[in-house]
Amino acid sequence: MGILEAMNIGSNALKAHGLRLDIHAKNIANVDTPNYVRRIPVLNASEDMSFHNVLNTMKEDTFSTGTIPYLQGGVVFNGCVEDPTVGDLVYSPGHPDADANGYIRLSNVNAMVDMADAILAQRAYEANLALVNISRSMATKAIEIGR
Repeated sequence: MGILEAMNIGSNALKAHGLRLDIHAKNIANVDTPNYVRRIPVLNASEDMSFHNVLNTMKEDTFSTGTIPYLQGGVVFNGCVEDPTVGDLVYSPGHPDADANGYIRLSNVNAMVDMADAILAQRAYEANLALVNISRSMATKAIEIGR
């Protein structure tokens, strides 16, 4: 893997974890909003790196050339899904969102879960930022050596 590929993987991960952090921030901001449904970000590998795929690639490539196949790593943000748990019903007949019986559905956001997920997303973001910075410094040193 070259320096540019590492920077590309890091920048894609920065985008994905930044979007993930935004979703958790929106969830935390709407913890007291009635009828709000918690959203869960979905991240997947950018390439099929399953054991089955690696073996098939090796079967086709390795035994003819004698090298292990190169697989591009990385992460892709694939949107978000709604949390299927339902919020509690609270009797509040004067509320504008109340149903015919006077009940409102509270948000299903658990602030502690989203805060922990936001911390994980922040740490992943920082790790990928360090990857990009290290790759940039390696590229700078390579240019200096070439002078």
